[in-house]
Amino acid sequence: MHEAGGPRTALITGGSRGIGRAIAERLLADGLRIVLTGRHAERLAQAVEELGGSAQGVAGVALDLTDRAGLQRGIEALAAAAGQVDVLVNNAGIAPGAPLHRTDDATWDRVMQLNAHAPFALCRAFVPAMVERGGGRVVQIASIAGLTGVAYTSAYCASKHALVGLTRALAMELATTGVTVNAVCPGWVETDMAAAAIERIERSTGRDAEAARASLERMSPQRRFVRPDEVAGLVSWLCSDAAGAVTGQAWSIDGGTVMR
Repeated sequence: MHEAGGPRTALITGGSRGIGRAIAERLLADGLRIVLTGRHAERLAQAVEELGGSAQGVAGVALDLTDRAGLQRGIEALAAAAGQVDVLVNNAGIAPGAPLHRTDDATWDRVMQLNAHAPFALCRAFVPAMVERGGGRVVQIASIAGLTGVAYTSAYCASKHALVGLTRALAMELATTGVTVNAVCPGWVETDMAAAAIERIERSTGRDAEAARASLERMSPQRRFVRPDEVAGLVSWLCSDAAGAVTGQAWSIDGGTVMR
């Protein structure tokens, strides 16, 4: 439980691997307590242990954010584990790729539930207490697909645009409260999600893994994937006192792919 004058607590969804894990490591190094969520209990428990467990102020709550019916129970479990949430990082997401005619209703619903509704529900659950305390940070991990169109990702692209829209609306609503709300929009990041995309390209085009990877790297003017720790560094700054006047922004971190 957070105590007055004690360390801030960050709640990070999808925190057991990839970008979420890198954010957890960085915010832990910044002195925050960390509560992670993840769908896979064993993987989550391993991440918590590797981060130092309760001795280092790290806890985990296994939670499937795609389960609309169980989400409220999950939020109650998160509230019990975290106590006071000072920083909310909505990171969990999925990115299925398919042309429009093969994007069925089940895929659409699942993507929108995890990528858009769950962040909304978590904001609704934890932001009012931040407002009452006079400050807090919300960081949504969106995507460049929330800023521009990306072929063969209609559900994903729509969900990330929704997340950026939610970010901007909440930032305006909360502008005088001390709570900031920002979105971080990565390009291709060196994670399991990128590895899965490479495998899809291999299957659909017959290219080998090296050629498939190169086709994604060429999307960036820097001709490389973003590192998870680079995303975590931006999140760390947005959660700091130095970023108190920064809200409602969608920060591209993509090697220059989207320039506005």
